[in-house]
Amino acid sequence: MGKSPITQAQWCRVAQMSKVEREIEPDPSNFKGDNRPVEQVSWTDSVEFCRRLSKETNRPYRLPTEAEWEYACRAGTTTPFHFGESITPDLANYRGTDLEYEGSHINYSGAYGAGPHGEFRAETTEVGSFKVANAFGLYDMHGNVWEWCQDPWHESYDQAPIDGRAWLDKSNHHDRCLRGGSWYYYPGGCRSAFRVKNEPDFRNSFTGLRVVCGVART
Repeated sequence: MGKSPITQAQWCRVAQMSKVEREIEPDPSNFKGDNRPVEQVSWTDSVEFCRRLSKETNRPYRLPTEAEWEYACRAGTTTPFHFGESITPDLANYRGTDLEYEGSHINYSGAYGAGPHGEFRAETTEVGSFKVANAFGLYDMHGNVWEWCQDPWHESYDQAPIDGRAWLDKSNHHDRCLRGGSWYYYPGGCRSAFRVKNEPDFRNSFTGLRVVCGVART
């Protein structure tokens, strides 16, 4: 698995490679910077990125399965975040201030557990800038940008594969899974176990990707 989300420089380079199935925008991101994570990319864009990279390198790149993503994020931990019970703005890029939707009773806290409130940067940060890797050496697993997973969305894990494969069956929902939270999201949504879904052609400024290079199963 990539140690950080795909950067804009990496995306641009692969976008210039020969098309496999569809065109992809070489510079889609809202927050510009070669070492910032690419955003404004859909699941279908991300699959094309992996296919081009695989074709160019002759190595099997793809999006992680949802099970792979959580296993890699936790890196052997059982706490809400790989660095412990709470999250602070010096560890990750997320919404550290309270969010209340006007005219509703929906409120999201900028703090999690016993952790403090913090700042809301309102933009992406360069990958690895917090210099806090998990035990597997992975950066930015919490916050910065949501990361697409290979799997279609399922409401629960009942009957999910137990070997880490993508959950593909005839009843698959059209939506795809995203993990990790983002710069825009409240801290509870950046937990290792938290999951959301969106349509495969959905794009916004807080959604990116991380890739894995597959190996032969034994």
